Amino acid sequence: MTAVLPSSYTVRPPTLEDAQAVLELVSGYNTSVVGFADYTLDDAQDEISEPGFDPTTDGWLVFDDGKLVGYGLIFGKGDHHLLDLDVVTTDPVVERFLLDQVERRAAELAAEHGHSAVQVDIVNYQADKAREQRLAGYGFDRGTIFYRMRIDHDEAVPAPAVPAGVTVRRGAPDEASRRAAHDVLNASFAGQFGFSPRSYEEWQDAQESFSSFDWSQLTLLEIDGEAVAMQTCTSQLVEDENCGYIGRLGVLEKARGKGLAKFLLRDQFALDAAAGRSGTILHVDTNNPTPALGVYLSVGMQPTMVLEVWRREVVAA
Repeated sequence: MTAVLPSSYTVRPPTLEDAQAVLELVSGYNTSVVGFADYTLDDAQDEISEPGFDPTTDGWLVFDDGKLVGYGLIFGKGDHHLLDLDVVTTDPVVERFLLDQVERRAAELAAEHGHSAVQVDIVNYQADKAREQRLAGYGFDRGTIFYRMRIDHDEAVPAPAVPAGVTVRRGAPDEASRRAAHDVLNASFAGQFGFSPRSYEEWQDAQESFSSFDWSQLTLLEIDGEAVAMQTCTSQLVEDENCGYIGRLGVLEKARGKGLAKFLLRDQFALDAAAGRSGTILHVDTNNPTPALGVYLSVGMQPTMVLEVWRREVVAA
């Protein structure tokens, strides 16, 4: 049954001017569940302004007498076969309304991109059992579980030795290095849960629009002149946790087993410690087809939070 909002409520698309209100709503919800904001003003602004996101069709703000009480969005990458959504509110009626809007728009996007159906994903803190039950009631199934992994830097961390035969390229100042990183990313993440390959142009635009990233934070590893591993890091967790964040770490299948992932991790630990960071954080899919979780545990990272991705199929309009 389609949810109907009280007559006093109003709905409109988000704008950048709404970022502060979105921050207050999202951080308030997060704090009630996990004890801290886990969200910044930059995060809110980045979501609303990300290339490819059209707030006029793909975002919703719900107000009660001028107060923001609900925020929803849907976003697709690549061929739009997989769509990410988010809905934040403490009101189940507003939640149902926003999920209805998301489902309607997902059906439209499926048709627009030539799909008979699409998968829509939403992330939920495992600690929020009530929301988990509501998502199940809305027809979502648990797709996978992510751990937030962290290692603390209480003292200086020594830089690791570069593996034999490997050349380290720090930063991606030109198109050739960025294209090499993009190729490694798409190849190494192919088939992993929730990953949608993007064109080089789409990926580059997304990276450059992200306020906490610049190309100096990308590292490439080469063997015999070929890029075989890449890592991107951001400063998105510096403000709230004083931690470096590893966004993507990928190694081509043919180059696995050579210690490249462990080198990249330890290299970033040393850089973060030298920069005065309290630690380094990343997220890992516990159902990753590669032994990623074991690699992170082996270098001293530990899980500090559990997040679940819930998924459902939406048929084209």
